Amino acid sequence: MTRVASLFLPQLAIERLRRDARMRQAERSSTPPESARQRPPIPEFVDDNPGTCSVPRGGGWRPGARWAQDAAPPARADRSAIDALPAHQRPTMRELGRRSEAAAPVFRTLRSDDGTSGSVAAPLPPLWGVRPTIVVARTGQREILTAVCPAALDLGLAPGMAAAHARALVSDLDILDADPAADRGWLDRLALHAARYWTPTAAVSGSDGLWLDLSGTTHLFGGEERFAARLLGFLKRFGFTARVAIAGTPGSAYALARYGGRASLVLPEGKEGEALAPLPLAALRLAPEALAAAARFGIERIADLYPMPRGPLGRRLGRAAVERLDQARGFVPEPIIPVIPFEMPEARRSLVEPIGTAEAIEQVIADLLADLLPGMRERGLGARTLVLRCARLDMGEQFITVGTARATRDAKHLLRLFKLRIDRIEPGLGIEAMALAAPQVEKLGAEAIGGAAFDSGPRAPDLAPLVDALAGRAGETALFRLGSIESDVPERAIGRAKPLAKPAGWPSWPRPIRMLARPEALSRVVALLPDHPPRRFAWRGRSYAVVAGDGPERIHGEWWRRPGEMWAVRDYFRVEAESGERFWLFRRGDATTGNTGDLSWYMHGIFG
Repeated sequence: MTRVASLFLPQLAIERLRRDARMRQAERSSTPPESARQRPPIPEFVDDNPGTCSVPRGGGWRPGARWAQDAAPPARADRSAIDALPAHQRPTMRELGRRSEAAAPVFRTLRSDDGTSGSVAAPLPPLWGVRPTIVVARTGQREILTAVCPAALDLGLAPGMAAAHARALVSDLDILDADPAADRGWLDRLALHAARYWTPTAAVSGSDGLWLDLSGTTHLFGGEERFAARLLGFLKRFGFTARVAIAGTPGSAYALARYGGRASLVLPEGKEGEALAPLPLAALRLAPEALAAAARFGIERIADLYPMPRGPLGRRLGRAAVERLDQARGFVPEPIIPVIPFEMPEARRSLVEPIGTAEAIEQVIADLLADLLPGMRERGLGARTLVLRCARLDMGEQFITVGTARATRDAKHLLRLFKLRIDRIEPGLGIEAMALAAPQVEKLGAEAIGGAAFDSGPRAPDLAPLVDALAGRAGETALFRLGSIESDVPERAIGRAKPLAKPAGWPSWPRPIRMLARPEALSRVVALLPDHPPRRFAWRGRSYAVVAGDGPERIHGEWWRRPGEMWAVRDYFRVEAESGERFWLFRRGDATTGNTGDLSWYMHGIFG
């Protein structure tokens, strides 16, 4: 028996933007708000079967629990009334601590239609208050609404409307830019999570939902109703509104989730035709041309299609409409193309006798590479990071990690990298098992190389093995290149890049070979203001006389970073001293306006 769940997220775009904005605010905030500090952490899963006891699963006591109210004194009793009681009638301190007083519960208890209850997190507060929110995407020269919040729907706005029309109808709008790639990425991550924890078969359905094949899996969650409640609670904790429908076919589940009108709907087996009858034709995922043709013929509901012969129906609405109808009713199968979670390449060896010598460890590593790399070659993958795990007899584990500058499947090269770190392994009483895994991989296909008739010159040598060997000896952070960063301030415009990276975007202005990490102040500077280089200065206890200079090159501060750079100005000069050194120095301020700088001089770089 096939059972398929369709998950529909009607407000995915808006709620994802709300969640991302809240996360950015949390990162910028140094201390969490008082309400967040007082709120205990939200558990990852919902308690689906608490029974008749209100004690939360996992222990702990909640103020106001039903079992704590039996022996408690009256709620209106105060301290004086308790003290007036005889000693043998006074409640114990333990009972006093269990009084059922008004207190905000940690979790809000919800009760479903079938009588079961579960604890879920309280709904997240709205980020933009009560203002209607819309999401706008640019299509050519037009801006079209792709998503609207419920408040905007009540005001007459709808997806597909022009943004100019929406602004004319409602002036006070929160307008957000659509990001379909981010929405699809979130759905992909949710589908992978479902494939790992809920069902082996999960797929993305359109731009706002998922398909989950629940055949043979719902008994693990207490039934289909319990699974649907758990799924809705899971998404609610993340701030997403969802609807879920479970039916016998993907088409019927899709239609009922979007047009069924209920947050959770479980359809019995064989009732697809009856449940689909009152729904509109759009529930069958028909093309806009088919919907327009059906409107011309007066066909509005799915039930109108049932008595029509298949031949005339296909000629009027197209063969796709007939196929969608048969798929939804279960007459024609509709396969689900599932997402496949990434399986980390791994090889294991259990040893007959414990080993402890470097030669034996090297031999086992070579065997593990021989087991691991053929499977990676079949999948078209190359290793960027390999992790070796050694299990010792004393129940201890040791991990050795090697990285490569470029994806590779060269067993000899990888073995050489491990040999550089074998001395870091402490076998202790002996190693009884070893495992080699590749947590970071990249696509690695065939590389075309020209024949002798097509070679225009000698090929550039491959530096990746050399970089890997040097990084294995000196450390991964010891090798780097300088790359350009988009910034006007010189000390921010240069950063470290990977050893094999090809930095681009270097400025056309001349820059020194050696740039100081922080500009160093100069003393005893003699210069003619405002546009002349200095004639004399002192740096690091030595005086320099300038014989030639060029400049100034004026660089303004980046006002969008901090207010102090709003009017900041630097005038850079290239100067040559009598001893032959060439320096790159600057003056703070333009020597005309006072708020641009204090006219102090600094050394920033040295030319060759």
